[in-house]
Amino acid sequence: MPTAFKVILTKEENQTLQEFEVVQTIPRRTKQRAIALRQKAKGLKVQQIAEYLG
Repeated sequence: MPTAFKVILTKEENQTLQEFEVVQTIPRRTKQRAIALRQKAKGLKVQQIAEYLG
């Protein structure tokens, strides 16, 4: 199994990803990826992120 990686976001990166989550013109897949990156940066595991995204 591959080793887990840690995501570290700057304030600007986090803010940009947060904006992606609310913009209506961005594709759903892009929004989900933005959410997943932000959740991973908070320390959630992949399984927890998958459950969060449903």
